[in-house]
Amino acid sequence: MTFHWFLPTSGDGDQVGAATVTAGAARHDRAATVAYLAEVGRAAETNGFSGVLTPVGAGCPDPWIVCAAVAQHTDRLGMLVAVRAGFALPTLIAQQAEAFQAVSGGRLSLNIVTGGDPAEQRAYGDFLGHDDRYARTGEFVEVLRRAWAGGPFDYAGKHYRVDGGGLATPLAAPPPVYFGGASPAAETVAARQADVYLMWGEPPTSIAARVTRVRALAAEHCRTLRTGLRLHVIARATSAEAWAEADRLLAGMSPERIAAAQARFRRMDSVGQARMAALNAGRADGLTVAPNLWAGVGLVREGAGTALVGSYAEVAARIDEYAALGVDEFILSGWPHREEAERVGAEVLPLVTAPVAAAPGRSRVAEVSTR
Repeated sequence: MTFHWFLPTSGDGDQVGAATVTAGAARHDRAATVAYLAEVGRAAETNGFSGVLTPVGAGCPDPWIVCAAVAQHTDRLGMLVAVRAGFALPTLIAQQAEAFQAVSGGRLSLNIVTGGDPAEQRAYGDFLGHDDRYARTGEFVEVLRRAWAGGPFDYAGKHYRVDGGGLATPLAAPPPVYFGGASPAAETVAARQADVYLMWGEPPTSIAARVTRVRALAAEHCRTLRTGLRLHVIARATSAEAWAEADRLLAGMSPERIAAAQARFRRMDSVGQARMAALNAGRADGLTVAPNLWAGVGLVREGAGTALVGSYAEVAARIDEYAALGVDEFILSGWPHREEAERVGAEVLPLVTAPVAAAPGRSRVAEVSTR
């Protein structure tokens, strides 16, 4: 397994809701300066995490620029940069990736984001419908990989046309492509194009079914696919302390914030967002949806809306459970992100029994096998 952390590029604090839009957003006590984000990055780097994920969307600073800056303040930490497919030509993104690899020492991974809020998409100038966006994403990644292979090449698709494109020389270390989405259209793209298929945290039975399905689809294209799970973590020395912290976070979600966020989620056409919303049903009770899996985060936060809650040993056991179902990578987070990176890295990761990838800047926390 490989573990990543989250880089809160829109600000940080001790409350849930560091959202990229106003609906559901929490007060940010810590500005997302390069200095602070570098602190989060160094905390992740020295506590067992291989990389950090950035968000992308309305209200977020540009991930390329922020990650390029943070990379200069870390030594080996990978940068999982989120890129909105369709907002820039894949041939240009290929050049940006080439430059990022050069200035970071080859530490780039790309998280290709299709987008799930039609209003936000239109605000950017994108009017494609749900399935057409995913079809465009498939072409986007195909052209991107062709460009990395070196030119010249020609391409003619529904959404992109290239004549004599490609980098001047092949990219020596093409970044791995991460990609998420819960709809059939998204799974088709993942099976054909992704290196790592990302999911938001759902009960183990649901994750097992999704892992089996997407890997079967990939096998139809003679491909193998790694899978990753995006989760928040609320871990403490005892289970009682962890659930008390979850209660504190829930108490910080006002009815007004919950109502605003839930209204936004209902207008979105993201299947993944609908699955997150179904776990909490917009209610502040009945939020434990599986052992140690709490859906309270999704009351106010878009995207990943669940957290593993429990003692350090309980959280590690749940991670092992997901690993046994075929999850290869975990992207974790907690509030505030600097302190929680230290806590989770020091207290939870050493208790994980499944083989864990050697993390940069730290001695191995378990057996080494291998995003």
